[in-house]
Amino acid sequence: MKHINNQSGNENETDKIWAVLMHLSFNFAGGIVRWGGIRKEFEPDQSLWDAAIHKMAEQGVNMAVINLDDSIAWSSHPEIALKNAWTPKRLREELAKIRKLGIEPIPMLNFSATHDAWLGEYAKMVSTKDYYKVCGNLINEAIDLFGAPRFFHFGMDEETIRHQRSDRVIMRQNELWWGDLYFFISQAIRRRARPLVWADYIWEHPDLFYKMMPKSVVQCNWYYGEEFDLNKLEGVRKQQVQAYLDLEAHGYDQIPTGSNDGIFYSPKANTRSFSNTVEFCSKHISDKRLIGFLQTLWAPTIEKYRPNIMEGIELVGAARKKYEQENGK
Repeated sequence: MKHINNQSGNENETDKIWAVLMHLSFNFAGGIVRWGGIRKEFEPDQSLWDAAIHKMAEQGVNMAVINLDDSIAWSSHPEIALKNAWTPKRLREELAKIRKLGIEPIPMLNFSATHDAWLGEYAKMVSTKDYYKVCGNLINEAIDLFGAPRFFHFGMDEETIRHQRSDRVIMRQNELWWGDLYFFISQAIRRRARPLVWADYIWEHPDLFYKMMPKSVVQCNWYYGEEFDLNKLEGVRKQQVQAYLDLEAHGYDQIPTGSNDGIFYSPKANTRSFSNTVEFCSKHISDKRLIGFLQTLWAPTIEKYRPNIMEGIELVGAARKKYEQENGK
């Protein structure tokens, strides 16, 4: 193994990131209905978690973005935790295992009002004094637990009416959305963790996005289809692909994001999403602003989804191998 030069576990911070998003929490609201509603107990299967992490190491994945949410028994807010949630001590032990395999662990807490069911009662207090206190405490505790992580993913996707399926609809917009985003990212920046966000705000509000979004925030634009020819795309899919080009034109650092999630594009219909994302973005985004790539696995970490999770990781490995062969890495 190469020399690790920082606490994060990353072998070389100048290398491209090849990341996979893994879920400890199930309660990322938009998809809860698919799995039977809000969970009250910690459910991820340890054997699958271990197998996935080892598969990442085998396939050359060098970063694990970990969706934490209510799956940790937070010292600052234990009332949020699921039954049998990992203790802070347990999380640290798991992070140590990940680092030993040469993988850099990164925390994720999605504060989008569409995806914050994990906050429990605090999800109903968006943009209040109590809300900021809780969110600030959680962000800082996560940074402490991860030991000065290089990045922190805040989600912030799909905060629109059409994406909300619960009985209670909460949506920030305009200055309120931006004010809360600035609060979240400031918590990370002052601790020297660079913020990541999903970039889909740009699809519907490009002018405001370019006016308000700091260049310090890494954009994880996402598109889960296989077709990247803009002449063959229309509607939201065309917006998704075009966003990669527009973000580059405006000088934003990017971590383009794909997925092999058949839920969105019929089973097995998007196994080329990640590889095609790598191919397209490598051609159209400056190497100095193309930080890396992220594969999303929008499924709980349970045995039922083992094939999807393992396949998603293997697709990253194949794409990395091809990219490095073509680019002489």
